[in-house]
Amino acid sequence: MESKTLTKKPQKSDENVDKSFQILDITIKRNHYRQEFLIEILHTAQEAFGYLDLDVLEYVANALKLPLSKVYGVATFYNLFSLKPSGQHTCVVCLGTACYVKGSDKLLAALEQELSIKSEETTTDQQVSLLSARCLGACGIAPVVVFDGEVGEKQTVDDVLEKIKNWQQKGEQ
Repeated sequence: MESKTLTKKPQKSDENVDKSFQILDITIKRNHYRQEFLIEILHTAQEAFGYLDLDVLEYVANALKLPLSKVYGVATFYNLFSLKPSGQHTCVVCLGTACYVKGSDKLLAALEQELSIKSEETTTDQQVSLLSARCLGACGIAPVVVFDGEVGEKQTVDDVLEKIKNWQQKGEQ
C-alpha cells in the first residue's frame, strides 16, 4: 500500500503540538483520508489541540482535499467545536425558554459582570470560558447552568457567583 504524505505541518516548535499532529495524522490515516469522516477528524483534532485554530483547519482541509471553507463551515456550524482556546473551567448558561423565563438572562448578566467578559469569551487569565446555549433540554430544573460538565439545577445569581469565586480562589493558589 502506498504511503500518503500529509500536507506540511504548521511551523510550531512545541513538543505537545507535534504529538497532537501525530494523533491527528493517525486518525486521518485510519479513516483513509475520506471526506465523510470530517466531523470525526475535527473532533479528534479538538481533543488533541484543545480547540481548532486556523492552522489545524487548513491542515485537515489539505489532508482531506477539501476547500478550507467547507472545513471551516462544519467547524462553525456545530456547537461542540471551538475556534478559540477555552479556559480551564467552562460555564454554560442555558437561554432556552424555560430557563430564560426563570431568570437565566440575569444569571448570564451577573457572570459577565463578575468575569468582565461577554458570553462566548474567555477570561484573560484563561481560567473561565463563559458560554451560552439555546437549550440544554433540562427544562424541569430551570434555570440550568453547566459548570465543567456538571449540571447545576435551579440556579440563582448567588449560586453561580459562588461557584465562579471558588474557581477563582483555586486559581490563585
